[in-house]
Amino acid sequence: MQKAISTFGVSVDTRSGMSRLAAVLYRWQQRMQEREHLGMLDERLLKDIGLTRLQALSEVRKPFWRA
Repeated sequence: MQKAISTFGVSVDTRSGMSRLAAVLYRWQQRMQEREHLGMLDERLLKDIGLTRLQALSEVRKPFWRA
């Protein structure tokens, strides 16, 4: 286990931190792709999933870090 001392003198598992960071970056990438694909759906497909064009655009315009 790799450990590092933080500025507060607390021992921190750096691998765990890196794993969490990788998971967050992966989720952000997924969100960007999902929103891009949502923006490409036509009216018929949006209706199938129960969204209006306005709702889809609202989601597409969100920054990737916002759920």
